[in-house]
Amino acid sequence: MGMSGRDPIFFAQLASEIETFHPEAKTLIEDTCMSCHAVQGHRQHAIDKNAESGQCVPLARDALNAVPYPAGNPTAGLAHYAALGRDGVSCTTCHGMVVGKDASEKVADARQNACVKARQQVTNPGHSGLAKTFTGNFLMADPGEIFGPFKDPKKKPMEHATGLAAAHSEHVKSSEICASCHTVHLPVLHRGEIIGHTYEQATYPEWAFSGYRTGKTVDGALPGGAGAKAQSCQGCHMPKTDARGKPYRSKIATIQEYTSFPQAEYTLPPEDIDLEPREGFAKHTLVGLNLYLTKMAQQFPEVLGIRTEDPMLPSRRGVDPLIATERAMLEQAARAAAIDVGAVTRDGDTLTAEVKVANKAGHKFPSGVAFRRAFIAFEVRDKLGQVLWASGRTNKTGVIVDETGAAIAGETWWTPNCGARIDPGARAHQPHYQVIGKQSQAQIYQELAAGPADTDTPHCGLGAEPEAPLTSSFLSICAKVKDNRLLPHGFLGHDERVAIATALGAKPDLAEEVAPVGTGGDPDYGKAGGDGEDAILYRIPLADIPGEPAEVRATLYYQAIPPFFLQDRFCTAKSEDTRRLYYLAGKLDTGPGPIENWKLKVGQTARASVP
Repeated sequence: MGMSGRDPIFFAQLASEIETFHPEAKTLIEDTCMSCHAVQGHRQHAIDKNAESGQCVPLARDALNAVPYPAGNPTAGLAHYAALGRDGVSCTTCHGMVVGKDASEKVADARQNACVKARQQVTNPGHSGLAKTFTGNFLMADPGEIFGPFKDPKKKPMEHATGLAAAHSEHVKSSEICASCHTVHLPVLHRGEIIGHTYEQATYPEWAFSGYRTGKTVDGALPGGAGAKAQSCQGCHMPKTDARGKPYRSKIATIQEYTSFPQAEYTLPPEDIDLEPREGFAKHTLVGLNLYLTKMAQQFPEVLGIRTEDPMLPSRRGVDPLIATERAMLEQAARAAAIDVGAVTRDGDTLTAEVKVANKAGHKFPSGVAFRRAFIAFEVRDKLGQVLWASGRTNKTGVIVDETGAAIAGETWWTPNCGARIDPGARAHQPHYQVIGKQSQAQIYQELAAGPADTDTPHCGLGAEPEAPLTSSFLSICAKVKDNRLLPHGFLGHDERVAIATALGAKPDLAEEVAPVGTGGDPDYGKAGGDGEDAILYRIPLADIPGEPAEVRATLYYQAIPPFFLQDRFCTAKSEDTRRLYYLAGKLDTGPGPIENWKLKVGQTARASVP
């Protein structure tokens, strides 16, 4: 979140969108994307420019490069917006957010929200309630007001230090505070025109339709009530207990208290500034599994403009935030999913093994942006541990390859020199498998979509058949080709999802767009109310195994930025942002370590002996 305004992956994606995919819609795209990734600069720029002219003036990508020096340079006037934008999602973004009907009505026409309504109409036409705020279109409280989860906060310290008035509100503990930016509803663009809308990301709805749903919002109960494993987003991503399960107990801040600091003149009395330790404190690590970005920040802080020392903590004392982030991600990876090997048998001339994988997250796995993926590496080994046969093996750059080292279908989209797409009409990819018997096949959990057909009136949306090549453009999602990402536990059926979507203020298409695509009626996948599992049979001719098999192993891996996605970035834009990602990806030291060979292990490797 704090890296959103410096994320080189995001900026390279944005470069592809405005240089190649949709150059005619540059202003619309930048305004939409900056509203989340550079939210502070974007919002303040809109507030100030609207006050000056009555117009909502978008904040362009190039504005984030503005600096105040030398004096009088052409960008100096934008430098403070750029600094705010580069700092990404801050404390005040979430703690200053308004959630709920009554609170929203009070500030809907306030100055700080003057330009939000217009963006809501572009991204969320016809929506109401919470759904109207999707794609980062949330409302903000009055300036100077900030919310927290603790009752009766002491106001004086924050007022004196920051000018902000602390107030208690239960909405900061609700998942709905996450919903706005983690439900991304975007226009589908074709030749510069909006021809529809689609959900590019639906992490919050995936949770709201799962067995982890709390069954309520700030405005009241939702249809169907709470799930069997009810837990808010914060319950997972903002832990309140340590590794031993002991609740964190802490003061809300470290300040110059009356009783714990040396005597000073003119201090406020102890009843105003002495803070009591409280339980319920939650760690604000707020991570997913994009360890690749964290590693880039660790290894190239100067390139990304990241301060490596806190000016308030000389000699690098305190907790290194990037190391702490990495540890939190590894803890998350260890519990996000599980894999197991069931029965292993020899039946005549065939070796058969069943592998089961279970999603332990409160939403789909993977979730978020569509290019993230997970895949199973299945190996047959001899008694010395040598690999005899493998599905899902990778090379050093994370490309999934067969036994000859050649990339399997769908792993590369472009020729090596970016001269042309490789047979784009074929939309080559790995389908959802129920049975795998070749090393050129791999079970990949991912979402893939095709762009609009090159016609005057392409058919896009629910039920549309793919007619164009696969696309990595967020604003060209015309027809889904595949979505076999692992469903969360207790994923609801269609009608139940529609009822919740409607209660949130969305249209029924939200319930329909989160449904699996391309799973071919797999009986082990996608059962309504199921346990989030999938099962695959590996049925291997013994003649294809060059040796005596002794053991099989199965590992689930995750890639936040797969090779085909990176290749598409480098082949569809030539901007400075693209060159920066090319440099970072090319120079990144991935191992030995948790992202060696551009893949992150999820859960533990499962093993079973071959009879």
